[in-house]
Amino acid sequence: MDLKLPITIHDELADEVIESKGMLDLASGEITQVKYVDFDIEEEGFPAESEDYDFTCGTLSNGSKEVEFRIEVDVVGRTYSITPSELLELKGRAAKLFSAPPGGHPVDEPARKPAAKKRSPR
Repeated sequence: MDLKLPITIHDELADEVIESKGMLDLASGEITQVKYVDFDIEEEGFPAESEDYDFTCGTLSNGSKEVEFRIEVDVVGRTYSITPSELLELKGRAAKLFSAPPGGHPVDEPARKPAAKKRSPR
């Protein structure tokens, strides 16, 4: 099964957060198609190579609900991924996220009709 979900990536530096969008492969944990938002990697370099780089995390969204998770960074290969244990945990959390209705509101149950009163025979 080839299931890829869009995610938001946050490279946390001491004084700023660099945001990008990518696709998470739920089978392998690989993150591909990374596109930086208002950041030129050619000019400014790979965020994790910066001296003030702290960590990277990701967000998976469904309406107003979000699930945050840790992302591993390979500085040499300039790639992002998720460890197998983090991926397993994320799959469970993502299943709950996507089984909930968008917007975080509970599903309204249909109104029940009141039971008809039995009439006594005359």
